[in-house]
Amino acid sequence: MMKQKRNCEQTIVTRSGDDNSRHVEGYALVFDSWSKDLGGFTERISRNALDGVLASSDVLALLNHQQERGVLARWRGERGSMNPEIDDIGLRYEFEAPNTALGDELLEGLRRGDISQSSFAFSVGDEEWNKDDEGNYHRTIKRIERLYDVSPVYNPAYDATSVNARGLEMFKEQEKRDEEEAEAKKKAQLDAYYDELIAKIEKYEKPN
Repeated sequence: MMKQKRNCEQTIVTRSGDDNSRHVEGYALVFDSWSKDLGGFTERISRNALDGVLASSDVLALLNHQQERGVLARWRGERGSMNPEIDDIGLRYEFEAPNTALGDELLEGLRRGDISQSSFAFSVGDEEWNKDDEGNYHRTIKRIERLYDVSPVYNPAYDATSVNARGLEMFKEQEKRDEEEAEAKKKAQLDAYYDELIAKIEKYEKPN
C-alpha cells in the first residue's frame, strides 16, 4: 500500500515546565473525527485501526516528514527515544527534543506558534466506503497497516490524492454495478409478473 499523510488539528504542547524544557507532546491522530473535504469525500479513523500496530512498528518523529533533515526521536517496538501511546482520543506521542539544530528549530517554532499541528504518515490495511442520504461520500480507515512517522508540521499534510481518488472511484464503480444489478433484478421481476398476468388473461379469455 502507498504511504499517505494526514493532518491532526490537535495542538502540540511543549515546555510544560520551565522555559528550558525540551519536552514535546501531541496527538498524531484522533479517532472517529471526520476530516475536512479530501477531494470529494471526508475521512475518519476507526478506534481499532491501530490495534497491534505499535508493537511491530519502527516510527520516526520528523519535522515536516523530512527524514533527510534528521530525526527528532524514534520508537522501535517497546523501546526508543519517543513514547507513543494509544488512548481514548487517539495516538498520543511525547519525546525530548534533541540538542541539535533540528531540535532547536522545532522548539523555537513551537514557542513562536509557527508550529501548532501534527501530521502522520501511514499505509492503509483495510477501509470502508459509503454514501450518505445527501450523496456525500465517506471513507473509514478500519485498519492501519503501517505507521511510518509522526511529524510536527508548519502546514497540514493531505497528500496521496490519487490513491484516495482511486479508492473513491472503485466504490463508485461498485455502486454503479449494484444499481445496474438491482435494476436488472427489478426488470426481471416485472417481466415475470407481466408474463404471469398475460397467461392468466389468456386462460380466462380462452373459449370453453
